Amino acid sequence: MIKRIGRIPRTIRNIKRYNQILSVLIKHGLGDFLTYTNVYKVIGLSRTFLFRHKPSKSLSRWERIRIAIEELGPTFIKFGQILSNRPDVIPMALLKELEKLQQQVPPFPADESIELIEREIGKKLEDAFSYFDPVPIASASIAQVHEARLKDGTRIVVKVQRPKIKKRIETDLQIMGHLAQLIKKQLPDFQHIDPQSVVDEFAQTIRKELDFNIEASNIERFSKNFLNDKRLIVPKVYKEFSTKKILTMEFIDGTSIKNIDLLIQNGCDPKKIVSLGTDLVLKQIFKFGFFHADPHPGNVFILKDNLFCFLDYGMMGNLLPRHREYLANYIIAFYNKDVSSLARIILELTQTQDHVNIEEFERKVSELMDQFLYLPLREIDMGEVLSKTLEIVVQFKLKPPSVFYLLVKALVTIEGIARSIDPDFIMLDRLKLYAKKLLKEQFNPARLMKRYMKTAIEFDQLLRELPSSAREIISQAKNGKMKFAIEPSGFDQFYHKNDQISNRIAFSLVLSSLIIGSSLMVLAKIPPFYYGVPVIGLIGFIFAGCLALWLFVSILKSGRF
Repeated sequence: MIKRIGRIPRTIRNIKRYNQILSVLIKHGLGDFLTYTNVYKVIGLSRTFLFRHKPSKSLSRWERIRIAIEELGPTFIKFGQILSNRPDVIPMALLKELEKLQQQVPPFPADESIELIEREIGKKLEDAFSYFDPVPIASASIAQVHEARLKDGTRIVVKVQRPKIKKRIETDLQIMGHLAQLIKKQLPDFQHIDPQSVVDEFAQTIRKELDFNIEASNIERFSKNFLNDKRLIVPKVYKEFSTKKILTMEFIDGTSIKNIDLLIQNGCDPKKIVSLGTDLVLKQIFKFGFFHADPHPGNVFILKDNLFCFLDYGMMGNLLPRHREYLANYIIAFYNKDVSSLARIILELTQTQDHVNIEEFERKVSELMDQFLYLPLREIDMGEVLSKTLEIVVQFKLKPPSVFYLLVKALVTIEGIARSIDPDFIMLDRLKLYAKKLLKEQFNPARLMKRYMKTAIEFDQLLRELPSSAREIISQAKNGKMKFAIEPSGFDQFYHKNDQISNRIAFSLVLSSLIIGSSLMVLAKIPPFYYGVPVIGLIGFIFAGCLALWLFVSILKSGRF
């Protein structure tokens, strides 16, 4: 299918995988994407080939994209899940569809799992465990989980990475990076998004998930944060049986929080569960700034005595202290219905290279506030508030720290779980409580003194370095060595179009010269002849005609005749 694939390495594996990806897109009626981005021209496909499959009328375009992503495998499924947190990159309708992406896939053979475990830990399975269940209790896109027992009888689970998954993911990342380059080049309107940076950020995330040592470190850090909190159980990691490709942890015998009927039968109090669960999540966010970024019901277990346990620590969020302060100030400003403060906090948190119309921005924030102004607190959905805030941020092309997308997703998820169990639960009250507590701690005399001491040290260092720095600048100015560099931005598209125009003008001049030269050959009647016409001149006319036809077709294809 592919004649040439640009800068992507021309290995058999890459070309074969590229064919698979394009075939799936075309199969699900997404050939228009390749047309819209002009990718089909770069890889040498005919336009008619892209539309040989008609899309199903019973499925929407967004549903077909989600199905295609699921068919493309683990890399694209993970990418879709990451994009489901990014309303600044994809439309909201597609975002909602991507939230449905399923990771459950058929398990790989048990003998492959056993072979990998033995190779990683350097001993036979029977020498390490007294029992190992070859049938996995869970199977996902990157790994599957087996139940086992240590020699002393301790119940454990062993998370085993899929064989050759890393090579598959690296191949897909190369192809995704290549497609991102093509999209950026062919669609200048994507400049404010920069698809290449989105792919690079995703590559960094998924490579971390492939290293189970990182997940083990996340578990240990999480455990230390909640060491003295008896409401939470964190699974123990057995390092001697853990590597980059396998992770051995304590078996958690609990009930998923989504199975509320069974929890009630077991004597659990739903309201207490909601209260404890939200407190634990908000404590992660406001106190430690290190939070579980995917607390969906399948990752939250309830044990006896209403104890909580979070599973799967592959995706965690890190909030800087100043980010937590911004979040706390945002919550307080919203609670107090302070529009100007709310708008200022959002602008301070985000970044943009464009000028923002402050009056228009405040008007949008005011409209957001008006939607919730007169609602009772129990009817205010903070997940909706945060999601609509992100919509405003996207509309004004602002760029919040990427961790905030994970934060919003985590808060939306936990509020959804809480409201499904206790419809009277008020998330805003809990958020305000933690926000006030955080801001109060910021003004603690000991913390203020520490902050002022740090500022004083930095100021003292600045004063000591200032004379030598000023002397160096003056010296460079006297000797004529001072240089100013100006880097204009936004001219890439202009330069590209200018090159196209110059090339076409040069091509037209060459074509005109060829026609004139051939005409002179004919008029001068230079032999040899073919039916009385000079052969050299005739060949020149034919060649010129072919070149003219090629130029005409290329102009028509560009749509700018």
